[in-house]
Amino acid sequence: MTTEERFERIDQYNAGLPEERRQDREEYKALWRVTQRNLDALAVDTRLRIDELADQIAAVSAEGRETDRRLRELGEATDARIAALVSAIGQHVRVGHPPQSL
Repeated sequence: MTTEERFERIDQYNAGLPEERRQDREEYKALWRVTQRNLDALAVDTRLRIDELADQIAAVSAEGRETDRRLRELGEATDARIAALVSAIGQHVRVGHPPQSL
């Protein structure tokens, strides 16, 4: 192969480089657009999931408050019953046992 032939091959190779670079740039841009769309979709999905979780947390919190209220009411009712029972026992002790007949 002569020097001239080598230069011609180098020129042919160099002539194809800009086209390859242009194609690479187009491919990178297309990949970037696809990546951006995927990231946007992921962000939307994540936002929706966060909103769902926030709603679930609010529901559980409301349920917990309701349970606390009911437990407080039951505790107060139990306290009242215990107080009444203690008072009745105290009254019974003060009065004493009535005589029992056999």
